[in-house]
Amino acid sequence: MFPKYNNSLELLEGVCKEDLYPKLLQQLKKDFDLANVPINIPVDITPKELKSTIHEKVYYLIVEKFPDYLNLLYVVDIPENQVKNIDATDAVDISAEVSFLLLKREWQKVWYKTKYSS
Repeated sequence: MFPKYNNSLELLEGVCKEDLYPKLLQQLKKDFDLANVPINIPVDITPKELKSTIHEKVYYLIVEKFPDYLNLLYVVDIPENQVKNIDATDAVDISAEVSFLLLKREWQKVWYKTKYSS
């Protein structure tokens, strides 16, 4: 069964424990590229830096490039109702929650591919 996490750092710690962090980075790069949203994710980025990088990028997209933000949500496949259920009032809090949803969805993709591919 897919593991549950309460926040981005907890999720990233779980990813590292399962030795799937490099695959998560690949999946993130792939989907950001597909959404045509440039992001710099070095292979040696720490989980804390990754969380910060994703948060900053999502915040920037919400504030400056909203259509690109919506496209990213579509490419990553984050359900609209999850975004609508975010209980936050400013762009910083919203971007933090969306970053968690994004990381969680990307982690699901990596986890399922790893678990069910032979």
